[in-house]
Amino acid sequence: MEFLDHYQETVAKAIEKYTFKNKPAELYEPMNYIISHGGKRLRPIMVLMANDLFGGDTEKAIKPALAIEYFHNFTLIHDDIMDEAPLRRNKPTIHTIHGINIGILSGDALLIKAYQFFEDLEPELFKKCIKIFSETGAVLCEGQQMDVNFETDNNVTYDDYIQMITNKTGVLSAASFKIGALIAGTSDQDAEALYNFGKHIGIAFQIMDDYLDVYGDMEQFGKRQAGDIYENKKTVLYLLALEQATEEERAELKYWYSKKIDNVDKVHSVINIFRRTKIDEKVLRLIQKHNEIGQDYLNKINLPEEKKRPFIELANYLLRRES
Repeated sequence: MEFLDHYQETVAKAIEKYTFKNKPAELYEPMNYIISHGGKRLRPIMVLMANDLFGGDTEKAIKPALAIEYFHNFTLIHDDIMDEAPLRRNKPTIHTIHGINIGILSGDALLIKAYQFFEDLEPELFKKCIKIFSETGAVLCEGQQMDVNFETDNNVTYDDYIQMITNKTGVLSAASFKIGALIAGTSDQDAEALYNFGKHIGIAFQIMDDYLDVYGDMEQFGKRQAGDIYENKKTVLYLLALEQATEEERAELKYWYSKKIDNVDKVHSVINIFRRTKIDEKVLRLIQKHNEIGQDYLNKINLPEEKKRPFIELANYLLRRES
């Protein structure tokens, strides 16, 4: 994945170039704090990859790519507040250090800065990109609210879950690719094909996140193990387990998910049901399915296979994350 290293270096240099030096420091230092932690920065990389695929200018795409990264981190700050999460990328979350008020305000400021990073685009392109960006932000909020609703909704279906993660995660990856493609000047048809590719690998990425919440190395991911179970999040693991479980196991699952308690017995009981119903195998197959759907959309773009190979490698990389 050497090509990822190149893109990560490009994004890192741009972030360093545009480090916030404004005042008051109490507002901007938390913004720099979360941006500097990095992560894999996949979404701005998606913008640059799409731009390169269609022969675009990296300098023209780099600020919109950062806009996507700033927007993503804005959502993380607010998600952490809503989830009362103590860690993000193995570091203390902003609200645990600075308090909820600064967390909310610095997240808001990141969102505003993200919009400003589109301002260098020519008017017609600016309008196209901002339309996608704004629609994506609204849909993402819908997905977040669905996720919150699911905690107390006892009738969540598998289709509800897929819609929620499509809104909450899939559309941001999709928009990243589409914006990069449009900045490069490609056709609406090819930009839409890349959008759908991004949507499905975004879905696969989120399902993998849900999988790793239970089966992953928490030290590596900087999250609390089984945090979704503690929070009663009705992920694909829970929903598939309900389908596969015995009547007694279903009753036990519903019992534990009716109680939002910090109880290790709850986690052990739920994970044992996941293991007995072989949910890990089923979830990994589902991830592969969405990866294949995404690659079908990629195949619709009439470009040499060699140019599209990094996108296939990126999609496959999402399936090989450490567990």
